Amino acid sequence: MIRSTGTVKHSVDTLSDYGRPAPRRRGYAAAMASTTQPRGKVRERREDVRRRVLRTTAEMMADGTPYTELPVQRIAERAQVARSTFYLHFPDKSRLLIALADEAVEALFAEAVVWWRADHADGVDGVAHAMRQMIAAYREHRRVLHALGEVAGYDPDVAEFWRDRMRRFTDVVQARLDTELRAGTVDPEMDVRTTAQVLIWTVERTVSAHCRHDAPPGDEGAGDERIARTLARSIWLTVYGIPPAPPRRPS
Repeated sequence: MIRSTGTVKHSVDTLSDYGRPAPRRRGYAAAMASTTQPRGKVRERREDVRRRVLRTTAEMMADGTPYTELPVQRIAERAQVARSTFYLHFPDKSRLLIALADEAVEALFAEAVVWWRADHADGVDGVAHAMRQMIAAYREHRRVLHALGEVAGYDPDVAEFWRDRMRRFTDVVQARLDTELRAGTVDPEMDVRTTAQVLIWTVERTVSAHCRHDAPPGDEGAGDERIARTLARSIWLTVYGIPPAPPRRPS
């Protein structure tokens, strides 16, 4: 039965998602269960679709296909989702790349953030450890990070995502440099914001260039170690202005 008010019609007997008449009066707990359970299932399905699309895209890139050459239709077919469903989760390929890059960027900077917030008692060795982890993370997510850098050159949404992540890391480094400046452990003339930016971009660009391709045969690991140690020394000298203590040699 339909009750009409002007031009708007209101259904007296509504139907639930499963086609059964919805009960008129129910207790609060029962009403909540009937509402939240279907919503929970819908949420699970959405998360499953999202995971499938992200995993499928990463697998296709791992096969050697550049991100910019992956059409949405191929991604959707391989992920076994409708093209229209794909666009419900990712309005465009820029949003898909940002979702992929979010985890990669987090992994890239994670160990460096730990070092900048530590007490630095381990000297240059602590920086070198952070640089090794950063190199390892870049190698693991190389294709996604390479695509991020490429697409950020012309896509404003991707560029803003990348700048935002770099700003966040810059804030971490600047906070530590501010602390050191107040403690008198760094050059009192240091421009902490600019120093933080220079350090971050130097490290990111160096690691990116170094990891763009696989290590040459016979140099696996050795090249990574040279880059890690050199970056560590550069960071230490820039911040503290004194050479790290030489390693102890056996007598």
